[in-house]
Amino acid sequence: MKTLTLSMILLAPLAPLAADTAAETAHAGITPDQLQFFEKNIRPVLVQSCYKCHSSEPTAKVKGGLTLDTKQATLLGGESGHPGVTPGSVAQSSIYEAMTWKNDDMQMPPKQKLPDEVIANFKKWIEMGAPDPRENKVANASGGKRVIDMDEGRKHWSFQKPVKQDPPAVKTDGWAKTPIDQFVLAGMEANGVHPVRDADRPTLIRRIAFDLTGLPPTPDEVRTFVADQSPDAVKRVVDMYLDSERYGERWARHWLDVARYAESSGKEVNVLYPHAWRYRDYVIESFKKDKPYDQFLKEQIAGDLLKFDNKRDQASKIVATGFLAIGSKGHNNRDRRQFAMDLVDEQIDAVSQSMLGLTLACARCHDHKFDPVTQRDYYALAGIFLSSETLFGTYEQLQNNNTAGLIELDRAAEQTSAVSRISRAEVAELKTSYERAQTSAAEMQREVFSMTAEQRTKAGVNTFLRVRGSRDRAAEIKADMDLFNDDGTPRTLAMGVLDRPNPINSPILVRGDIKQPGDVVPRGLVEVLCAKGEPLNISPQSGSGRLDLAFWIASKDNPLTARVMANRVWLKLMGAGIVPTPDNFGTMGQKPTHPELLDYLAVTFMENGWSVKKLIREIMLSRVYQMGSTYDAANYAHDPDNKYHWRMNQRRLDAEAIRDAMLAVGGKLNFYPVDGSPVALMGEGRQGMFSAMRGDLSNKPYNYRSIYIPIIRDQIPEMLSVFDFPDASLVNGDRDTTNVPSQSLYLLNNSQAQNAADAFAQRIAQYKGSSAERLSYAYELAFGREPTTQEKSAISNFWMRFQQQVAKSGGNNKDSRDRSEFAALSAFCQSLIASAEFRYLN
Repeated sequence: MKTLTLSMILLAPLAPLAADTAAETAHAGITPDQLQFFEKNIRPVLVQSCYKCHSSEPTAKVKGGLTLDTKQATLLGGESGHPGVTPGSVAQSSIYEAMTWKNDDMQMPPKQKLPDEVIANFKKWIEMGAPDPRENKVANASGGKRVIDMDEGRKHWSFQKPVKQDPPAVKTDGWAKTPIDQFVLAGMEANGVHPVRDADRPTLIRRIAFDLTGLPPTPDEVRTFVADQSPDAVKRVVDMYLDSERYGERWARHWLDVARYAESSGKEVNVLYPHAWRYRDYVIESFKKDKPYDQFLKEQIAGDLLKFDNKRDQASKIVATGFLAIGSKGHNNRDRRQFAMDLVDEQIDAVSQSMLGLTLACARCHDHKFDPVTQRDYYALAGIFLSSETLFGTYEQLQNNNTAGLIELDRAAEQTSAVSRISRAEVAELKTSYERAQTSAAEMQREVFSMTAEQRTKAGVNTFLRVRGSRDRAAEIKADMDLFNDDGTPRTLAMGVLDRPNPINSPILVRGDIKQPGDVVPRGLVEVLCAKGEPLNISPQSGSGRLDLAFWIASKDNPLTARVMANRVWLKLMGAGIVPTPDNFGTMGQKPTHPELLDYLAVTFMENGWSVKKLIREIMLSRVYQMGSTYDAANYAHDPDNKYHWRMNQRRLDAEAIRDAMLAVGGKLNFYPVDGSPVALMGEGRQGMFSAMRGDLSNKPYNYRSIYIPIIRDQIPEMLSVFDFPDASLVNGDRDTTNVPSQSLYLLNNSQAQNAADAFAQRIAQYKGSSAERLSYAYELAFGREPTTQEKSAISNFWMRFQQQVAKSGGNNKDSRDRSEFAALSAFCQSLIASAEFRYLN
């Protein structure tokens, strides 16, 4: 007998549904990422598939004594006596067991099992601790309408245009160097804290070097900066690193987090995207050249529609639209309409969070529960993206039911290719192989059609697999063949979007269900972000409307765009955002700690031509940025979270900076940019090759910068994942930072860490000088400073003990002594790499 039941799922995955009241997120301990995961992947399934039979609504027929519309009831479970959900344990969560259908007496929903992806999301949710913002208040399963007052909604601080205010007066004379300092110091004075002393010179240049290049400063750079006592010393070193080739690679990585960059689809099938790397290179080049941020955004939304100077410029703008094409997709979805709407939803979510700091995708199934955003707003945007053709590549194969073409760039654009030229003979061979594969597939299909029903039944699924396999082989060869022109030169293909010939408007889908279309809404913009009475709809003559959308988002009149980016830059330099929720400036996001400072930065950013470099420079030249991270008990008692910036936050380096620094100190980092990506060499759309690539990344000596390492969704290399690389399917403006044993174990035991230590040791061994001087030089490379007197004494004692140990072990011959000495030196270098000081900025 089935003791738990759920109504059959109608749509999966569904768009996010939000909670009914803002009070739900008063929950402590739920991070923004966890909240987003619940709203996007858990709540929609509960509402659509569970509440009919398991909610406290008067219309519901509660079965098995189980209600699932509050957190407490979900944890408690039903009449069976077993907990519904046990945070951290799927084995002790009866709801999860019922979803898997492994227990014949407890299966839900009873008529049709939930999709594997949905079940996997519930498993992930339970394992992360089942974060649930719902309180005792019963959720409104019926999706009752609320009236949104747009005039009232526009009063929210982030929906009003930023106004540049004069820096406030401060009581402490002489401390503030810049307007930024005045804003921050005024906050400190008003809240009973005082600034700590400035950072010492070696600490400061290390901070600047990592923040601008993602790499440690060289010993020569440190010595030069320490010796330069002129007033312009900091300015000179900041400008030096801003002009560095490495700057673009460092700051591009921050945007790629926000752009959810990856080279595969993720989800159940995980299809490869071998042309995604072009977008990565576009972002690097844009930051390197300090492309105005407003132009940067316009190109990513509508680069194909913008004016261009020449073929190369046109190609670059088209590649920029890869932003809209690289998102996660469910390629095995058999319903193309559902796939199209899910794709549009992903694009709306990415654009709104990354550029506007809003969760507009929450309005897919109903009006936004928190922000003044209606379903009309959502489907007005949906029409824009439905009127655009998203070209991401991949060929049809088993489990890949949704394919697309690619955009071919003009040969005159002289774009880099990831694959090498082949001969005309090899092109001819590919064509011949394709023709043979096509013939074989056709013959096999005719053979199956000629079989009797009894023969087909006897052959079973093997018949289907034979036909499918023959077709897939032909498609695979065709994909390889399409990479080349007839003369064997590689075609330059790009992911991106183009306008469809005939734009369309989208109907409002009731509860987000493609089977319940409602009123059709014209393509348009988000009402609350437009001035009252301003036209919202896109002109029918404007094509898809992407160009209008791009200029609207990148406008100085948009209240969010400049604020969101100014906050992102502040977060990366200071360790915490002025708005602590960088991807959510809506009512559920946190309020700014220094609203006047945020507006000052946003307006100054626009006044300076949307120059990211100038914004970075202004923050770095402030005394606030140059403070030390010294602990102060009195300050801590007033402000333990350092909300008022009385000291610099200590920050752990991100995964890429740790790996790159390990290679840099050993002199093994290859600065030559990679042409393309290893994914491009594996071929379009191929599945089942990820384990081989992971082996390559773990075993081959890839010594180029980490930004060029292939990013395959759900298959992130250990060197990155262990240090909190973000989920590449989600917009992420602020990475998690953990300090867990697996990180230390990686630095001690992983072969790449050991190889880095060996290279570091070889470099130290070749340094001219005494043993003590060589080991001191290791400190300079690793930490950007000389060892203290106490550390020098410890180094000397270590080396003396090592020599004594070698003598005791009988290592009298030179080879034995050399090997032992190198082993000790490598262990010493590895201890520096594994230390907290190597991984953190003070």
